[in-house]
This record gives sequence, structure tokens and C-alpha cells, in this order.
Amino acid sequence: MSFIKEFREFAVKGDAVDMAVGIVIGAAFGKIVTSLVNDIIMPPVGLLLGGVDFKNLKAVIKAATLDKPEVTLNYGQFINTVIDFIIVAFSIFVAVKMINTLKKKAA
Repeated sequence: MSFIKEFREFAVKGDAVDMAVGIVIGAAFGKIVTSLVNDIIMPPVGLLLGGVDFKNLKAVIKAATLDKPEVTLNYGQFINTVIDFIIVAFSIFVAVKMINTLKKKAA
């Protein structure tokens, strides 16, 4: 069997197509959640904490010099990413829980 023929059989299988659709939808969902965290959730949280902008929170390890930029730990970005992950993980948990409930009812 030729390489191209094998690839064609793989690409048109239902599992591969389903997986591709899931990846594309997952990527789009990830962008929505990132926007939710950065643009909707974190600004009011920052305001409640005294006007903190989490995107700019960082610890300077080494100050900038004339020829080199500063070296920083961007812990504010990390906090945003952790909240992002928690929302995605919770959403997936809820979706799997609903699917399992529907499967139990069907059985």
C-alpha cells in the first residue's frame, strides 16, 4: 500500500475527522476563555485589589542595561494562565459529567 493511499484512508476515517473537529473547537474555546479571564474577570478582581493590573505584575531579577533588556518573572501572566486553566478544566469536567449522565439514562 502506498504512503499516500494509507494517508488518505487515515484522514477520512471518522475518528480522525472527529479528532480534528474537536481540536479546532477546543482551540477556539481556549481563545474565548482566555479573553474571558483577561478582559472580563481579571479587571474587576484587580480593581477590588486596589487597581492592580495582573498583566503587569512581575519581579525583576536583573535590571535592564543599555544593551540588554531586564530579566523578569511575570507572575501576573502566570496567575491569568492558572485561572484560564481552572475555567477550562471545570468546563471539561461539567461536559464529561453531563455526557456520563446522559449515557446512564440511555442505558
